[in-house]
Order: sequence, then C-alpha cells, then structure tokens
Amino acid sequence: MIVWGIFIAFIILFLALDLGVFNRTPHVIKTKEAAIWTSVWVTLALGFSGVIYWLFKDGLIENPTNLAPDVAVLKYITGYLIELSLSIDNVFVIAVIFSSFAIPQKYQHEVLFYGILGAIVFRALMIFFGVALINKFDWIIYVFGAFLLFTAFRMLTHKESEFDPKKSKMFRFMKKLFPVSYKMDGDKFFIKRMGVKAATPLFVALIIIELTDILFALDSIPAILAITADPFIVFSSNILAILGLRSMYFLISRMLTKFRYINYSLVVILAFVGVKMILSHNVEIPEWLSLGVIGVSLASGIIASVVIPDPNPPAIEEN
Repeated sequence: MIVWGIFIAFIILFLALDLGVFNRTPHVIKTKEAAIWTSVWVTLALGFSGVIYWLFKDGLIENPTNLAPDVAVLKYITGYLIELSLSIDNVFVIAVIFSSFAIPQKYQHEVLFYGILGAIVFRALMIFFGVALINKFDWIIYVFGAFLLFTAFRMLTHKESEFDPKKSKMFRFMKKLFPVSYKMDGDKFFIKRMGVKAATPLFVALIIIELTDILFALDSIPAILAITADPFIVFSSNILAILGLRSMYFLISRMLTKFRYINYSLVVILAFVGVKMILSHNVEIPEWLSLGVIGVSLASGIIASVVIPDPNPPAIEEN
C-alpha cells in the first residue's frame, strides 16, 4: 500500500503544480506549449516503465498475477498505448462540446483539469471493480471480450452522426436538475441570475465531458484488463495516459479532420483485444505481438490518412 500511496501523492503533486503554478493564469494553450507538455507526459509515462521493472524485480509491490519484471513492463507499455490510442475519440468529443457551448480557449484547460480529476476517481472505481470481477469469476473475461468485439463491429458499421451536446439527453437532464445560464462570467462555474444560482456553460461542459468519459471508459477499461489483471499496472498505465490527454487535446484537436482513417485503427485494436480476451484461457498471445498490433494499427491509420486523398475535401472559400 505504500507504493500506491506514493504514486497517488505523486499524481496529486503534479496536478497541483499544473493548476497552481504552470497554469495559474487562464491563457490560450498554443500548439508549441501543448507539444512540450505532451512530450513531458509521454516521456514521464514511458520512463515510469523503469519504476515498474524495479518494483516487480525487488518485490516492492504485490504481484497477484506472478509477473516477471520484463513481462510487467511490456504489459504496462501495452496498456498505456491502448488507453492513449482509444483517447483519440475523447479528443474529438471534447472539441465538439467546447465548440457547442462556445467555451473560450483560455478557459478550456481549467475545464479539462477538473475533468481529469473526476476521470481519475471514476476510472479507479471501474478498474478495481473490473479486476475484482475477473479474479472472482473467470467467465467474465468472455463477457468483456464479446463486448469489445461488439463495440468494434458497431464502430465499423455505424454511420457517423454529428454529436450535438445541446440536444443530448445528458444536457436535457441537467437542465431539470438546476438552472442553466448561457452567459459566461470569467472562469466561474456558477453565477447569480435574478437572485437564482445558475450553472454557466463552463460547468455544463465539465459535467458532459465527465459523463462521456465514463462511457468511453466502458471500452478502454476492459481493453486494458485483457492485457493484465494486475491492479497497479492497470491503474498506473490508465491514469498516466489520462493525465496526458489534456495536452494531447490542445495538440491534435485542430488536426482531427486530417486523420480520417484513425477510426479503422481503433476498430482493429478493439477487435484484437476482444479476441485475445476470448482466447485467453486457451491461447497465450505474447505481449510483443499485442504491442506490435497496436503500433502497426495506429501507424497504418495515420499513414493512410496522409497518403490517400480526401474524397470530400473542404471547400475553399473565395475572397
């Protein structure tokens, strides 16, 4: 439990430095700044694999699945890359939510900061619940695998429809719970309107982002549990990927339309992980193969988006 406490304290420290020091004053996150912070978080996450090796090598943490240090490192990196790749969908939805509620760019980082805090809590609960289910019921892994295959099939065959947060059930339900104002007042989440406390678009965007993240976690958590049921590896890889999501959002949100084929990469990853879960009791798929499938799938989606011409290029406005 000491290792868990140190890791959580480390995360809290970084979050406190993020909001209290590096981003104390609301400002627009430029591409260069986002690239620097994305590099920092990715380097930190990959460097943490060395800590994983040390912890498992010296027996400083519980090892319920009896992993060798090198295997633990491979499982950690694979889990991290799965969560990072599946977060691409989160980035698209977050961009739509911010646009729909006209959230100024300089306040978007603060909304994402509090969104990350909520995501950490909900993900932790879902991870420990999922690990407990797998450890108690062997057959639940087949349910998770089938769910991932269904999700991959639905993603492949489902026609894309434009997500409108203001027409969503979540937003309609929120309006029934408390008054909602469409006016902004700096970075305030609530304002007084005719003597009544009302939620600003910042708070509405925050809640919808939290709820959509929970929905996305229904895919990503089972996917990581297909790699390992070790709670610390699952938790640390997931949380470090989530922490990098904010800077990654500001880095790639403006380029999402260029990655037209990345969804097919996610379909392949989800389908592969689903099959791996279903076969896990009979066939052992090596971690290097899982890592290779994820890397090749992502690279293929990006390369295809760059090389293959867009059949429906955006119209060029005439002056």
